[in-house]
Amino acid sequence: MTERAKPSPDAIKAWARLMRVSRQLMERAEDALKEGGLPPLAWYDVLHELAEAGEGGLRPFQLIERTLFAQYNISRLLGRLEADGLVEKLPVADDGRGQTIRITARGRETRRRMWAVYGRSIAELVGAKLSPDELSTVSALLGRLRHPPAAD
Repeated sequence: MTERAKPSPDAIKAWARLMRVSRQLMERAEDALKEGGLPPLAWYDVLHELAEAGEGGLRPFQLIERTLFAQYNISRLLGRLEADGLVEKLPVADDGRGQTIRITARGRETRRRMWAVYGRSIAELVGAKLSPDELSTVSALLGRLRHPPAAD
């Protein structure tokens, strides 16, 4: 390992805190959804991306890119969402094996109910603990860690 590639103590501390806090916040949001009798957060992520895509839906590879799920995970998850009537799979006209995934009305309603709990969790776990300036700073700093940089 080169001297340049060796992490500083501050980098190690920042990494450890980022990982711990991220896991804790996600667990708390998951717990809130579970207490509300709602599906897990992964379902929300997929339903959100499909709702944002509109009536045209998304191809599975696009969902993988947008959610960062592995292909085998997205296939299983889509199967569960379809079985619950939250998404529908439609054939692609010019691709005999291809499918487009589209959110259903029931999926939109489930997403809405999930957001009521998930949004409240974000407000309580992050928004209520940091000032608007601190939120802006955290967002900007985390944005600098993204690769490739994205406009969030």
